[in-house]
Amino acid sequence: MPKVKANVKVKVAPKAKVKVAVKTGSKTSATKKVIQELPKETGLKQSVYDTKGKVVESITLPKEIFGVKVNEHLMAQAVRVFLNNRRKGTVKTKSRGEVNKTTKKAYRQKGTGRARHGAMSAPIYVGGGVAFGPKPRDYSLSLPKKMKRAALFSALSAKVAGGEIKVLTGLEKIEPKTKLMADVIKNLSLDGKNKKLLLVAADPKADNVKKAGRNIKGLSILDANLLNTYEVLDSKGIILMKGAIEAIQKSFVKES
Repeated sequence: MPKVKANVKVKVAPKAKVKVAVKTGSKTSATKKVIQELPKETGLKQSVYDTKGKVVESITLPKEIFGVKVNEHLMAQAVRVFLNNRRKGTVKTKSRGEVNKTTKKAYRQKGTGRARHGAMSAPIYVGGGVAFGPKPRDYSLSLPKKMKRAALFSALSAKVAGGEIKVLTGLEKIEPKTKLMADVIKNLSLDGKNKKLLLVAADPKADNVKKAGRNIKGLSILDANLLNTYEVLDSKGIILMKGAIEAIQKSFVKES
């Protein structure tokens, strides 16, 4: 099975302000300290939309989840662990001792001018075994729970900074119809061409929400307690149900 490569880019806010303090010495190189701030228009205060795309209220997102310092190296590590854990590692080829071939000598040992061969199962013959072929193996990697949590919070903070998160209310009352979910996405101005969207559901038992969105191309639906760094970074827009914010806090912040 070929290796899976992560193709995830982190979008930084276009109007981020950067303060640089430079201290120089006589014989030493310049030392730079860069502090990056979130733009005011993409801060933690977010508008809450209804299913018709109208703003009904505004809320402040939890700073410990959506306002942390973005750690790109930690996010890359979390993505690598996630993709490796998805690999099955069940691919296998047969060696020359495992193929079903006759053990009769191909031709006589001497006098032919050709190389010596004792069986047709040699790798150079058609139908023979494979030399140094892949064998079943375990590709899984582990990452401490605190590092997973910090990487997820970094990804969510980067999405907030990029203005790619929209908070939605009233979606739990939707009927299980694809057309209704498509209208909601259109009302939120998220129906771009080939745009990957992630809908974070508040309740794992929200069957109507999942049934309404499962046939929409580019839309992934994930429960709040199953949120991970890869799914967040792989999406171009995140629809966050209002109740999902409390579910994320309960699953990742208050866990022991």
